Amino acid sequence: MNAAGLIFSNIHDRTIPELTRIRTMASIPFGCRYRLIDFALSNMVNSDITSVGVITHYNYQSLMDHIGTGKDWDLARRSGGIKILPPFVAAYENAVANKLYASRLEALLGAQNFINRCGTDFIVLSDCDSILNIDLKDVMRAHIRNDAYLTIVTKELDAAKFPGTRPRDLAEIDADGRVTALSRQKVDSGIVNVCANIMVIRRQDLQKALDDSLAHGYSSFHRDVIGQNLNEKRIFAYRYDGWYAQIDSLETYFSTSMSLLSEEARRDLFGDPNRNIYTKIRNSAPAKYTADAHVSNSLVADGCVVEGTVENSILFRGVHIGKGTVVRNSILLQDTVVGDHVQLNCVIADKNAVVRDDRLLSGHETMPFFIGKGISV
Repeated sequence: MNAAGLIFSNIHDRTIPELTRIRTMASIPFGCRYRLIDFALSNMVNSDITSVGVITHYNYQSLMDHIGTGKDWDLARRSGGIKILPPFVAAYENAVANKLYASRLEALLGAQNFINRCGTDFIVLSDCDSILNIDLKDVMRAHIRNDAYLTIVTKELDAAKFPGTRPRDLAEIDADGRVTALSRQKVDSGIVNVCANIMVIRRQDLQKALDDSLAHGYSSFHRDVIGQNLNEKRIFAYRYDGWYAQIDSLETYFSTSMSLLSEEARRDLFGDPNRNIYTKIRNSAPAKYTADAHVSNSLVADGCVVEGTVENSILFRGVHIGKGTVVRNSILLQDTVVGDHVQLNCVIADKNAVVRDDRLLSGHETMPFFIGKGISV
């Protein structure tokens, strides 16, 4: 049961433009030290998938810097390993054909060289907007057991407890676990089966689907490949019952990050010793707290200096909190500097942001105050 992985790094960039203006969805920082791609990569590595292609579109410099050779995920290998797949644009084509991909299907068509040459039996497709810690081996075993054409990972949620600001891909599933319908809609109440944007398919089936798509001019993987085959082929759901979150806006990024302040959430997501979440290692000095510092119910990364008060907040590496400053319910990304006698509430500050002395900035849980990368306020 050998498999290769394909990760879509840019598919959902438009859902959170504040953080993807200068980076991909995959490289959005999360949880003090991680990037969103770390969860997709770790799920694959923990399931013995050692050949991984990362499909990119634009703004992928920070993603390349984060992944490097892949050694932090044990993917720096002579055979297989991790490969960045930049947009495929052939020379001497007309202006229409020479465009970058605009859909999942077009992204897969551009990655055909990787798919054809990886030599595995299965392909695992994964987006970066879903945060979960899943055993992909179990998904593949279910795929084989059901003799499935395609297996889609789903999560049963109470829509009222997990609100989203955008429509989501929802599946209707029969008693045998077979997917009978797929739709994209926004639901505010009731029990729904949300697609976690992770799929398993045999490599030969994917190759044939891509060839058919080229022949017929298809443009949508969900509509033209999955939708047209729901009644003809065996498409099954794998019901995931662990901790799950989906990032589809700045609001859900904020609420999902804040949920990590719960010990139960951290245990459910990071607590399995057999399925660690790996990330790029940086050797920094431990966090420094002065005599006047007060920190409660917060996540503080190494390299931080705290001289004020921090409550219910997340501080990434290298953040500096000045004297007499109070930071509440906020997320400060790497190397943010907050001056003296500042008050922050429900603020998200991107990397290298500066908040000068005596500032008062406040947002709300449903609309956090956002400071862009390198911006001084």
